[in-house]
Amino acid sequence: MLGLMQDWPLTVDKILDRAARYFGDTEIVTRRTDGSVHRTNYAQVHARAKQVSGALKGLGIAAGDRVGTLAWNGARHMESWYGAMGIGAVLHTLNPRLHPDQLAWIINHAQDRVLIFDTSFLPLVEAVRERVSVEHYVIIADAAEMPENQLDAICYEDWIAAAGVDTPWGGFDENSACGLCYTSGTTGNPKGVLYSHRSNTIHAMMAISKDCFDLGSHDTVMPVVPMFHANAWALAFAGPMAGAKMVMPGPGLDGRSIHELLTDERVTLTAAVPTLWMGLLEYMRANDLALPWLKRVCIGGSALPERILRAFEEDYGVEVGHAWGMTECSPIGSVSHVPRDLADAPLDEVLPHKLAQGIPLFGTELRVIDKAGEPVARGSGDSGNLQIRGVAVVSSYFGGEGGEILDTDNWFDTGDLAALDAEGAIHLTDRSKDVIKSGGEWISSIDLENAVLSHPLVSNAAAIAIPNEKWGERPLLIIQPEAGPAPTEEELRSFLDGRIASWWMPDEFRFVEAIPLGATGKVNKLKLREMYADGELAAI
Repeated sequence: MLGLMQDWPLTVDKILDRAARYFGDTEIVTRRTDGSVHRTNYAQVHARAKQVSGALKGLGIAAGDRVGTLAWNGARHMESWYGAMGIGAVLHTLNPRLHPDQLAWIINHAQDRVLIFDTSFLPLVEAVRERVSVEHYVIIADAAEMPENQLDAICYEDWIAAAGVDTPWGGFDENSACGLCYTSGTTGNPKGVLYSHRSNTIHAMMAISKDCFDLGSHDTVMPVVPMFHANAWALAFAGPMAGAKMVMPGPGLDGRSIHELLTDERVTLTAAVPTLWMGLLEYMRANDLALPWLKRVCIGGSALPERILRAFEEDYGVEVGHAWGMTECSPIGSVSHVPRDLADAPLDEVLPHKLAQGIPLFGTELRVIDKAGEPVARGSGDSGNLQIRGVAVVSSYFGGEGGEILDTDNWFDTGDLAALDAEGAIHLTDRSKDVIKSGGEWISSIDLENAVLSHPLVSNAAAIAIPNEKWGERPLLIIQPEAGPAPTEEELRSFLDGRIASWWMPDEFRFVEAIPLGATGKVNKLKLREMYADGELAAI
């Protein structure tokens, strides 16, 4: 027997429809590429997104066609998102931090027919234009801003001005493809994750929940995490779904620019990777600044150093939510969780729970398995492969790349190693490709990095395995010092003594001016291994 309820397809166009209908005057604030701050609202963005839909149809774009974007977080980027998805086209976000060769490969693999991009990315687009099959280029600019180009590109404002606001949205199956995002591809070619309308809508509903973003219509949210990084961690959908004011930082991701928007726009929620918050905290300390309005910051993308968490919570009174996820799960899989009986406990007591990657949101299941494929028991301390399944988890990669990626029970192996505490929260111990095996025993690069990141003179750190004749592998610790005098090797060894197991102590340390970051702001360990092999890392 089936229930007698209406069939109301979960398509993302309904998200912006509702935002315009009930929160039409709520602001969307954008710092544009020229540094100016532009203000609009949900009603205006909704109308202009409809114009994008009409303009895309005018170019012959139909349901299932891929529309690429290469743009910073901003209102016009949001218009492009909903304008494409509303007519059943697939919105494909491109990461401008990728190498041009990778970018060209991704554009061709996705078969993007239209590319909508910010003016700052014109040189990058022109560099790949001879290698891609894009039919139409649209530059996000008005007539006065339109740069000279070799693309016969269309001016965004002129393009949508010629289109009406009555293009119908929806009318397709909720399982229709909605968005396409490629993994960063640190090994082999990137792989495309094809989100559905249903998965994006439900994932946004998961994200606005109390134990995730805790997002409502009275909030002001600033997604510092880029819209090209796994849907800005759902905030491009969750913000409008909640009716929250949106603040879009554009390309200004330095400490001064971020702090200015957080303060001037009274932002209550923001989200980004740890490396960005390091820059903000350094800027605030140097200038004796505060965060009077910010209530919650969501940090993910890589393990959260304790000193960042303590700085936000102890120095600035901002609650930290530590999230884990990946492109393949839309991307949020779990969020740090403090047990009920510790809700009012001092920070030192709840710190282990806040530093953990937490428990899955409803709609997602996580498990850890050992080498035999058997589930690892809670609280055992044993580490194993972290697997995930759920309503917004990939079932296969776009174009069949990588073949079958699920086991017979639909579990997807994340490539992360983790342990489960007594409450069932996950504690990441490493990436399977980053773990260091010394003398047959495992050393966690994450724990080693977090230990040294607590040193006040260390800005960033990375641990990689290097060959060792006796032990097989030993850890090399690469240090990016804070501005000013750098710590010595002796100081670092003394600092780590007692914080890590004695046999974890690195045999070697290296200083670098800047640790290389990947396309999504994570430490690029592949590049560091190459630098070490090529002798590019000078000894202390």
